[in-house]
Amino acid sequence: MFRQMLQFWQGLSTNWVGAAGVVLTTSAFVLFLLAEALRLAGAITNAYVGLITYLLLPSLFVLGLLLIPAGWWLYKRRRGKSSREILSERFAPDMIEPRPLGARLYVIIGLLTLVNIAFLAAGGARMLHFMNQPRFCGTACHSVMGPEWAAYQASPHARVRCVDCHVGQGLDAELDAKLNGVWQMISVTFDLYERPIPTPVHNLRPARETCETCHWPDAFYGDRVKRIVHFERDRASTPRHTTLSLKVGSGKGEQRGQIHWHIAAQNQVRYQPVDRQRLELRWVEVRRPDGGYHRYTNRSLDASLPEDRQGGDRHDAGVRVLDCVDCHNRATHRFQDPEEAIDELLASGYIPRALPFAKRRALAALIGSYPPGQGAVSVERDFRGSYRDGPPGRPPTVTATIDRAVESLRRTWEQNIHSRMRVGWNPYPDHLGHQNGPGCRRCHGPHMVDRAGEPVPHRCTLCHSILAWDSASPFRFLEPPAPGDPLCTMHSHLQSELTGRTSGVACGEAVQTGGQ
Repeated sequence: MFRQMLQFWQGLSTNWVGAAGVVLTTSAFVLFLLAEALRLAGAITNAYVGLITYLLLPSLFVLGLLLIPAGWWLYKRRRGKSSREILSERFAPDMIEPRPLGARLYVIIGLLTLVNIAFLAAGGARMLHFMNQPRFCGTACHSVMGPEWAAYQASPHARVRCVDCHVGQGLDAELDAKLNGVWQMISVTFDLYERPIPTPVHNLRPARETCETCHWPDAFYGDRVKRIVHFERDRASTPRHTTLSLKVGSGKGEQRGQIHWHIAAQNQVRYQPVDRQRLELRWVEVRRPDGGYHRYTNRSLDASLPEDRQGGDRHDAGVRVLDCVDCHNRATHRFQDPEEAIDELLASGYIPRALPFAKRRALAALIGSYPPGQGAVSVERDFRGSYRDGPPGRPPTVTATIDRAVESLRRTWEQNIHSRMRVGWNPYPDHLGHQNGPGCRRCHGPHMVDRAGEPVPHRCTLCHSILAWDSASPFRFLEPPAPGDPLCTMHSHLQSELTGRTSGVACGEAVQTGGQ
């Protein structure tokens, strides 16, 4: 059998083109089987090896299959003989003599054709499976996707595959993603990609095909309490609390003022953006019960701009229906503000408040200017250095506390700062709220007015009740208001908005308040 296969390959190697085809096909096949065996044994887990196994080797296999008939055609053309004459010349008589099931040569070709089809089918399936794994997305192009990979691993969706959100379901989605992936590979090869990677707001699949496969839009979530702890930069890193009762509601849209009211089908909200990142809107409109739309136009746009920069019916080609990702635009790849990151580390105890001036010194270390590639080491050096002048004979517990804080600071730096991709602190706006970007205020503000001059509602308590606002206690406004407190009037108003009852406390006309 081995002798016959050797004669077969020698017969196909009519010239250097055919010989190259034989070598490429055989080598790619053997190396693929070897790589798969090593993968199954757990010896190979690297994404770069996967690129070779599932992209390069099948490509070389197909190229070899194409070179073999090309070499045969060139040989036949050069010799000027018929195919039968060349077969008699290149193969032994017993391989081409007729048999009941066909000549042995044709049987071998038929069997190898079936093997080729099976190999390509298995290789293609393995390639698709490999390319759909998060490790491929995050590490195959490590220098490019490194920031996104780091943020993904620390996100609430770290167990959700990238393709479940960025590709979606169905053959059309898979084809679009693979075609887009070809351009991405070209961009990486020839250094054509942007730094930092822009948010893919224009080629994400609709939320109903991605988010809503897990998150049920009609579920009633009610109110959700969110506590935000901010720490002062004093010696004790004193905590200050902001507590909100978010009026999430449900996607059924039964009650105005609930956050998920916006995604109900009967309340369809649509808008036209000014810029590609959708940070500013020309107009926004909401469906009325009669099926028509009530429009609010952005009056803050420069009146000197042409009409296509101000909105209008004849420029509705860019109209978008609002869905989940218009607010949850950084649900996974979230990059932090340095002060926000320190506050989270203090609140979770990773940086103990027992360290004097922990907030101030940690923040100073994080926002320092360091050479590329030396940031994490420099953060550790600066933070440790700030405690170097302490009393001699420092207890081991203090040293362990500093070590724990250093580890957290290094991890935070490595997750957020990626110099090669020009990713610094919080490079992307976050529309969930209005702290790290325009968010809700893209629509909700005095700048968006209808024909009667009425703005989109934008009072503070529209979407959340305020239980504490930079307060010493997390539920300050649930406590009885004090007449002598400068915030007494606001305290009483926020408490009555939440409970539906007045406090009965006379704050007095002399007391001034701020905010709504």
